[in-house]
Amino acid sequence: MSKKIIVLPAYNAEKTLEKTINSIPNRDEYELIVVDDCSKDNTYELSKKLGFETYKTDRNRGYGGNQKLCYKKALEKNADIVIMLHPDYQYDPRAVPLMSALIEDDICDVVLGNRIRSRMESLRGGMPLYKYISNRFLTIIENLFTGQNLGEWHSGLRAYSRKVLETINWSENSDDFIFDTQFLFQCVNAKFRIGDIPVPVKYFSEASSINFIKSMKYGFLTLCVVFFYIIDFFGIYKFKIFKLKK
Repeated sequence: MSKKIIVLPAYNAEKTLEKTINSIPNRDEYELIVVDDCSKDNTYELSKKLGFETYKTDRNRGYGGNQKLCYKKALEKNADIVIMLHPDYQYDPRAVPLMSALIEDDICDVVLGNRIRSRMESLRGGMPLYKYISNRFLTIIENLFTGQNLGEWHSGLRAYSRKVLETINWSENSDDFIFDTQFLFQCVNAKFRIGDIPVPVKYFSEASSINFIKSMKYGFLTLCVVFFYIIDFFGIYKFKIFKLKK
């Protein structure tokens, strides 16, 4: 049986951490690793109190920097499958077993939770209209230039095989939110099989979400990653993030 580890990159998740973890089906089948990115609340203390393997960054390293430590710790524990779950309860943990099964059964190497099952469902779930529009626009562009057919490229619920984490050069990625986009383009470049499954949309006050200004910056950086991927793909210039570890 595959060793499955759920990593939770946490920041100010004190109000939702326990609820998120308690909602994971068959939780005993997974090891959990919580990495607190110097939260301003008691996320770290709560996680330790609940008995989970918990780490705290030496300073606020950002969303991508947090994930780097998550994956490092998961690989050190010899995980076969790593599921990245936000501890803010925005993504439904009930999807975790389905995602890990697709990797365990050798159907996919990467599985995403797709929040865009329909426009109505996304908006009723609280996704701001501007986020929905930008998500659709960027996903169309990303699918077009990579030949993929993903429902969305910007999900924060993801599952990876160990081979993925040992192959792509994720340690060279940004420490910011663009980390996830870089990661997926690296997976495409390495020809890994990427799939997705639908997950409910849940936007609420305690769920983390970048504001409009940061969303604009994120959208611009996403288009930059698309451009860099195209340049690298055609051999015009080779970027370090697209070089494989193996």
